[in-house]
Amino acid sequence: MNSSTTRISNGRLTVDVAALGAEMQSLTSADGKSWLWNGDAAFWTGRAPILFPMVGKAPDNRIRIDGTPYDMAQHGFARRAEFSLAASTQTMCRFELAPSEATRAVYPFEFLLAVEYLLEGPRLTVSATVENRGRDEMPFGLGFHPAFLWPLPGSEGRPHRVTLDNGGEPAMVRLQDGLVGPDLLPSPFVDGALTLDHAMFDADAMIFPDGAGNGLTYAAENGPALKFSFDNLPNLALWSKPGVDPAPPFLCIEPWHGTAAEVGSSGELAQRPYSILLPEGQTQRFSWSVELLG
Repeated sequence: MNSSTTRISNGRLTVDVAALGAEMQSLTSADGKSWLWNGDAAFWTGRAPILFPMVGKAPDNRIRIDGTPYDMAQHGFARRAEFSLAASTQTMCRFELAPSEATRAVYPFEFLLAVEYLLEGPRLTVSATVENRGRDEMPFGLGFHPAFLWPLPGSEGRPHRVTLDNGGEPAMVRLQDGLVGPDLLPSPFVDGALTLDHAMFDADAMIFPDGAGNGLTYAAENGPALKFSFDNLPNLALWSKPGVDPAPPFLCIEPWHGTAAEVGSSGELAQRPYSILLPEGQTQRFSWSVELLG
């Protein structure tokens, strides 16, 4: 599917965003360096998909809403939907997705999903606002799935680390056939720091349901760093595609509000971990930002 692309720039950063999925396509600094994964199909065609109205998988790819089953692929439908460009300036663009016949067939709610990209100096902020425009309480999950280069530009051969702002050692869960397993596993973080190794992803994503905090730094030793902050996104996942040789040259840093369904669950959307139940007429906003430190 062809999709139009909108560019925003402030002289320090340039960002391209596709109307398809309201998905960021590139993040480039003034020196010409690219920081976002390029979507090479040999590894993974995603770049920074928006996950809505659920994060992760449902049992048998089927959710339930008040007991009624609806087919839904992993991470929901927003990433494959064409958004409308609602507003844009030189340094901001806002895309919106409203219900359609196709969305109502799998998610029977009246919603508005708005995704905004804003540049301020060396910082990009990406936000998503969900509005319940219907009369029924609306269950959903919302997540971001941006992929960044690993190694970072100019940092080949250097160790790369993720360091949590809160210095925490959050417990980890793993996926079983795409669903959240029942066991809380020891944290791979030590005093908030994790030195990355591709073997960590042999068992798929590392998911931290709680305790990862509201910010982290992804950096190469003695090299560039990306500083992240999260708002209303309590869950964190780190992912790189497993089982690929050579190892994929990207790391996904994924802040979420909601996770995949748990092993053995009914698939009821409202009962998934960290699902939001949004009352009629209410909105919730979620955002993450990244700043280039070097």
